[in-house]
Amino acid sequence: MAEAGGTIGERESRHKTWHKTRAAQFCAALDLGTNNCRLLIARPARQGFQVVDSFSRIVRLGEGLGATGALSEAAMQRTLEALAVCASKLQRHRVTRLRAVATEACRQAGNGQEFRQRVYLKTGIVLEVISAREEAALTISGCAPLLDPQRRHALLFDIGGGSTEVSHLAVSPAPGSCRLSPLAFVSLPFGVVTLVERFGEAAARRDGYHAIVEEVTRSLDRAFGEGRLKDELRQGQVQMLGSSGTVTTLTGMHLNLPRYYRRRVDGAFLDRTAIERTVQRILAMPHAERVAQPCIGPQRAEFVVSGCAILWALCQRFPVPRLRVADRGVREGILLSLMRRPGRSLPIEGQGMALV
Repeated sequence: MAEAGGTIGERESRHKTWHKTRAAQFCAALDLGTNNCRLLIARPARQGFQVVDSFSRIVRLGEGLGATGALSEAAMQRTLEALAVCASKLQRHRVTRLRAVATEACRQAGNGQEFRQRVYLKTGIVLEVISAREEAALTISGCAPLLDPQRRHALLFDIGGGSTEVSHLAVSPAPGSCRLSPLAFVSLPFGVVTLVERFGEAAARRDGYHAIVEEVTRSLDRAFGEGRLKDELRQGQVQMLGSSGTVTTLTGMHLNLPRYYRRRVDGAFLDRTAIERTVQRILAMPHAERVAQPCIGPQRAEFVVSGCAILWALCQRFPVPRLRVADRGVREGILLSLMRRPGRSLPIEGQGMALV
């Protein structure tokens, strides 16, 4: 990891220099969000990379952030414990290249820099706070293999704990994959955690669900405008891909999995009827039944309804016949960039996206 001492900026500089001097044997990507802490460790492979270890834990880092503007001590302690597990895995595998990013909670928190300092002192991990735009670009890169190169437009969304990112991409065929040109991007200022905190107990009920659907739909209308993609949607030229715990949870339930199997979920398709039926099934469940459901469980039970509301608002605003499911995103995008060969570009043209 990095040497001790100096400012965070100096340590980040040393951190990057240190990685450049080592041969890339094992690479790692760490994504710290508002709700989850996720780690992937992989080695280069002919088709990209091969995962050798992973870690995921719901830490609720953004708990209470909307009310106080700061990360709470309890939330920071939970997250530090998870990051200590990540650090031990990095050391055990002798990881030579690491990029660790933090997203919405650390972007918003007034004590975000103090928290990053504590992370470094406890674990040696340098957390890099990235913008919503870069978060979306990494998600696009990680999910690109799941897009259909024959459909000219793609809507890719990521429902997070503190925000929801939606990207509109132009798609064209390319050898072995597809070429993506970002057209528009919006970061909606709410996610599953922030909505639960704002709506309280109603966020787990049917009335709260409908209120959230209406709010998200209004935000999407303001962001994208009524006419955008209307002709392309009518012509069947728009594909939609969802990367989030909400989407993977619904897919696991739709498939009636006895427990969550990533290989069954990642890359699966959900049509609108399946989405609506599964959402209604969740709404009809009491809290205890949601907790007992193997693809929801106790950590997601509190947030699953607000996530379903965001998802259904997206489906209503963009009536694509079916949704492709991605159990991948920021971490995979980071790994692909770390393992990129010299002179080989990622399948995304340009760096900027129009903010709508």
